[in-house]
Amino acid sequence: MVLVSRKNRKMILEYLFKEGVLTCEKDGMKEKHDHIDVPNLHVMMVMKSLASRDMVKFKFNWQWFYYFLTDEGIEFLREELNLPSTVFPATLTKQKLLYRPGGPQGDEEDRPKGKGKGKGKGKGKKGGWSRGYEGEGGEEKPAPAAEE
Repeated sequence: MVLVSRKNRKMILEYLFKEGVLTCEKDGMKEKHDHIDVPNLHVMMVMKSLASRDMVKFKFNWQWFYYFLTDEGIEFLREELNLPSTVFPATLTKQKLLYRPGGPQGDEEDRPKGKGKGKGKGKGKKGGWSRGYEGEGGEEKPAPAAEE
């Protein structure tokens, strides 16, 4: 049985509400959690408690827990942390657009303009050798030159 102080529990719940998700490595001996200044064991135990009450859903993969806040968990945390109903976790808020509509998007500006990786030049239908069975005995013959 692990006793988690009110201060540590509050820090964990505040982080969970702010982000909407929480990851936790399955390592009870780890000094501190990666994002919260509390022992990793405390985070594991608080989240285990919330998961047993269906306040969070979780996935376990490669020795890491991935916790996702549910609607019931949001309501519970609002009451627990005395937050107004206008505040939402980051996973439920719309992100600001990072690009101009109609302008360049992503990293298109950084890439050189071209026609792909250059594979297939001078091969296949546009010239070079064809592996089709065009002649007698299936021997390879040069493909007719493409008109450009």
